[in-house]
Amino acid sequence: MYAEPISQRLRSLVRSLPPTGITLSELIHRVGNDGLLILAALLTLVFLIPISIPGVSTVFGAAILLIGISRLLRRELWIPSRLKHKTIGTKKLRPVLRKALPLLHKLERVSRPNRIEWLVAGGPVQRMNDASLILGAVLLMMPFGLIPFSNTFPAVALLFLAIGLLQRDGVCVLLGYISNVLTIVYFGALIGGGGLAAREVVGRLGG
Repeated sequence: MYAEPISQRLRSLVRSLPPTGITLSELIHRVGNDGLLILAALLTLVFLIPISIPGVSTVFGAAILLIGISRLLRRELWIPSRLKHKTIGTKKLRPVLRKALPLLHKLERVSRPNRIEWLVAGGPVQRMNDASLILGAVLLMMPFGLIPFSNTFPAVALLFLAIGLLQRDGVCVLLGYISNVLTIVYFGALIGGGGLAAREVVGRLGG
């Protein structure tokens, strides 16, 4: 457990963002020793508000993916140079994060440590939780960015997982699993609906 609430730490980090842009490398440096899960929580916040910032889901999703892999393999975080030094404009990023922070604060207030303790235990369960982070990041990177809630659903899953693991709250972790499943169902419906629409168009053209 951290002495200062996660939401307050992230609020301070948002206030300290430079006026023009920031690289992923600098974000990692600013998080410091507080842990990669706090960084993962920060990176999900931008997707809780239905405002599109081009390229962010790919960069932030890839970063969370690498965080999940580093946790799963028990290795230090490795970020490719191309991703590490990519600049994200903070002119749009900062106000979106500020709007999303109250949602994080509400989630943090209802989170309680040591609920469903076996879901935040070590060993195989911990590896399963890390794999769920990886799955959520992959879903976040799926090319559905212009479709409503396509980034929001996986971001909610990732935020639940990050908060649950930070607070050792198995209920939040379970909600993260459920959100991942709902995201897969939603994407499946999008793909299925797109396939039916394409078949209808081809049928009419052929007829």
